[in-house]
Amino acid sequence: MTTVRRIGLSLGADICWPRSFEGILRKWNPTVKVGGEAIRFEVERVTIEPFDLRQPVKYDLVIDRLTHWYANTREWIKKAVIMNDLYVFNNPWAVQSMEKQTTYCAMMRLGFPIPETWLVPPKDYEPKPDLQRTLTSYAKLFDLEKIGNLVGFPLFMKPYDGGGWVGVSGVKNAEELKKAYETSGKFVMHLQKAVEGWSHFVRGIGIGPQVRVIQYDPDQPLHARYTDKADHLPQRDMDVMRRMVLTINAFFGWDFNSCEALGKPGGTWSPIDFANPCPDSQVTSLHRHWPWLVLAKLRWALFCAATKRKFRRNLDWEPFFEIAAEGGTFEERLARYEALAHQRFDTARFEEFCATQLGGLEDVAHEFFGTAEARQAVRDKVAALYPEHEVDEFTDRFWMGVQTWRNQESKAAKKV
Repeated sequence: MTTVRRIGLSLGADICWPRSFEGILRKWNPTVKVGGEAIRFEVERVTIEPFDLRQPVKYDLVIDRLTHWYANTREWIKKAVIMNDLYVFNNPWAVQSMEKQTTYCAMMRLGFPIPETWLVPPKDYEPKPDLQRTLTSYAKLFDLEKIGNLVGFPLFMKPYDGGGWVGVSGVKNAEELKKAYETSGKFVMHLQKAVEGWSHFVRGIGIGPQVRVIQYDPDQPLHARYTDKADHLPQRDMDVMRRMVLTINAFFGWDFNSCEALGKPGGTWSPIDFANPCPDSQVTSLHRHWPWLVLAKLRWALFCAATKRKFRRNLDWEPFFEIAAEGGTFEERLARYEALAHQRFDTARFEEFCATQLGGLEDVAHEFFGTAEARQAVRDKVAALYPEHEVDEFTDRFWMGVQTWRNQESKAAKKV
């Protein structure tokens, strides 16, 4: 008797990664064994439609790419978690409520080297019946230049809950700060001290207990910001970044998130943006790193679905705070945070599952990422973003990145 576990993909404009996820699973069609039970998998795309709050859910797990902006799907997922024990990544309540402000405060309490940060009221407001009386009674005038000096120049002004570099301004002095604030509109803004003396800007992408640390260059066009350099730092620095990513994701209940940090080998790594629980998953950004991401999503989804991993509905922060209160150096506490994160992600069981049940996955993926089907998925994503006269050029560019992964990183290539 074989049991079927159903995986739903809740998608927006995603094109390339879901087609690869589906294509690899279709070609492989694995049967895994958990506790003596034989398990197969089916995958389909979640539709958007009215729903009865009491209706059953046919999925065991959903990979969600809509919660952060589309309310109908977010509320269906919440209902499915509460009523039907659905496992979803990511936790919809954590995605909805954990903006930069909360994440900065939480990691400051854990001792992370977050740069000096202030929050200031917005320049303009949406009209509301009680707004004027409230501001007249309680809003205190403040000296923006004084706050800027307390934070320290240069600094960045950025929305407390934003993403995608929207509303972000680099500020070198008081005059630039005033100009940036005057044009900031209705954003509630953070003023954050710029990290100085850094040599590396990195992004750590975490999917379950799997982490990939990539050098990032925000000054490049979007397609070139993720550089070809992964796992490129000394081991000590790689360990620090991986531990930070695991701690942040486990703390906030995020199965899938990315963390930006600035630093230099042997020095301090300062996280500057780590509330990204729906990070970029497209080949047009990730190029050679994209196959790793597709495989990491597959491994974690299959593990969670096959083992009926219990979804953590509530966030329990106290064990992390208890470690913070124990004292010691930051790296000593970070190692203890990491151990707690591995416990929450059930890392040992996940690694055993991968080793004993997913042995053929890498070979199938290596083959798939060389097929016309995979190339067409890349081309279709390019065509959705680029003008027609650039489609061939950028399809070739991103396809070369995928082939670099096949030739240099996949386990199948290393067997040759």
